[in-house]
Amino acid sequence: MILYSVTVNIDTDVENEWLDWMKSEHIPDVMATGMFVEYKFYRLLHETEDGGVNYSVQYFAESIDRIEQYQTEFATKLQEEVKKRYDGKYVVFRSLLETV
Repeated sequence: MILYSVTVNIDTDVENEWLDWMKSEHIPDVMATGMFVEYKFYRLLHETEDGGVNYSVQYFAESIDRIEQYQTEFATKLQEEVKKRYDGKYVVFRSLLETV
């Protein structure tokens, strides 16, 4: 199993709107690609120095091939939508992890 982890620091002034959008649109759009079998959505409990709030979305794929296909065919469009809506209001960090 491969974990595609997306950690987002979102400004508090758009946090609630972003959270609703993530749950109702973005995450369902990512899952609709068929590249992931499951996801988890977390709010990190530690505070940040810049006043933003951190969230982690963890998407689970059966193989690295699925991740590569997602990145090639779907990621750019979905990431551009986030940028269009929340440019300057977030910082994102993405990582891949493998079950050991």
